[in-house]
Amino acid sequence: MARLLGIDVGTSGTKAVLIDDTGAVLAQASAEYPISTPRPMWSEQDPEHWWQGVLSCLRQIGATDVDAVGLSGQMHGSVFLDERDRVIRPAILWNDQRTAEECADIDRIVGPERVREITGNPPVTGFQAPKIVWLRKHEPEAFARTRSILLPKDYIRFRLTGEKFTEVSDASGVGLFDVARRRWSQEMLAALDLDPALFPPAVESFEAPSKTAPGGFLRAGIPVAGGGGDQAAGAVGTGAVSPGVVSASLGTSGVVFSALSAPNRDPEGVAQMFCHANGAWHAMGVVLSCGGALRWYRDTLGAGATYEDLAREASEAEPGAGGVTFLPYLTGERCPYNDPFATAAFAGLTLAHSRREMSRAVFEGISFALLDCMGLLRRLGAEADEVRVTGGGAKSAFWLGLLADLFGKPCVTLEHDEGPAYGAAILGGVSVGVWPTVQAACAEVVRLRGRVEPSGTEYSRAYERYRALYAEAAPWMHRR
Repeated sequence: MARLLGIDVGTSGTKAVLIDDTGAVLAQASAEYPISTPRPMWSEQDPEHWWQGVLSCLRQIGATDVDAVGLSGQMHGSVFLDERDRVIRPAILWNDQRTAEECADIDRIVGPERVREITGNPPVTGFQAPKIVWLRKHEPEAFARTRSILLPKDYIRFRLTGEKFTEVSDASGVGLFDVARRRWSQEMLAALDLDPALFPPAVESFEAPSKTAPGGFLRAGIPVAGGGGDQAAGAVGTGAVSPGVVSASLGTSGVVFSALSAPNRDPEGVAQMFCHANGAWHAMGVVLSCGGALRWYRDTLGAGATYEDLAREASEAEPGAGGVTFLPYLTGERCPYNDPFATAAFAGLTLAHSRREMSRAVFEGISFALLDCMGLLRRLGAEADEVRVTGGGAKSAFWLGLLADLFGKPCVTLEHDEGPAYGAAILGGVSVGVWPTVQAACAEVVRLRGRVEPSGTEYSRAYERYRALYAEAAPWMHRR
């Protein structure tokens, strides 16, 4: 029986899952690490913390001999290495918002329409390309020392194997990748005067371009699959690998995701279109503060309340939160507003309101942001009879019911919801022939567990207030 290891290098911690060829979870482990915010709108991490988190997970699981390893991780982060492969500076993360000017520079140099034709997306502050341009502009000595640039999971691949590779789903979020042709864009690199040698070769997610090196925790010679960015790998774990399956991930960020059979680009450039881990493509709408907004609310205004306490309070308030509206844009926003300067807000509070209404407004505001994303995907033709919900928020019956009402579709949960690490393990299995294709693997191992039907509760007026609030507040947010 095959033993397949999946490793996910997340934003708040690393997770590892060991599964067999039936999809059963044999063991799992996790390790946390900090995030640094040295300045407002900045978000950084020491890549050594990721590596120590991986080692901690491997020790906890205790498996040194497996059949394959799959990797996943937070997307877009930039790890800058010198000629001796030493980390030059802390990695700049996906939720860092310092690069608004660099995004404008990329559009100006390449041309807005041409950028979108090649990469399938507009320049986004979270993407890697603006971070590279920022480094060249603001830390020229560090840029001059840079000889290679890796994404977070690919840095872990390098530490495991001694080789530098990436794969197409994560590379799609760099902002320099020809998504339709599944290769680095020489046109983008030349226009921005970036040396192609800075970037590793890109393989398909289900290919195994390298093997574990001697001297590590794992036995040498184990195939290491390309894996996937956290959203693509997470979608493998939910079975969202064929058109007609829509998933919603309720993690630190929130994502509504649908597989595509062709690289269909959002004409307005808001929904993101990337290569998928199944050899095709996917579209997704991304909310930067989902579970992260709920955690912020718990930690700052929750007065010691648990997530369960907040959900119970929210359920005791009337739908619409008594007129209270919450904008969840604590770290800017990506969809449907590509706006790094967007900020969060409560509006409509009076002396008649309590924390019950505020708690409900937070759950509703985050969910309205996800509904915005669902609308973007529906515009591209994505539809399904049900929505597969994963992540920490999927444990909340209240939240599932709220999403079912807003989406107008049943929300289902999964038997195995170990996140991107589970999908990475599946990709590892495909890479060594345990399953012939990603689609076949998902059909065999992904199983549904629970189901919440829409109740018919009406939220149209509350949603209209939510949409209007950003439009009214945006000019104030952008004052500097």
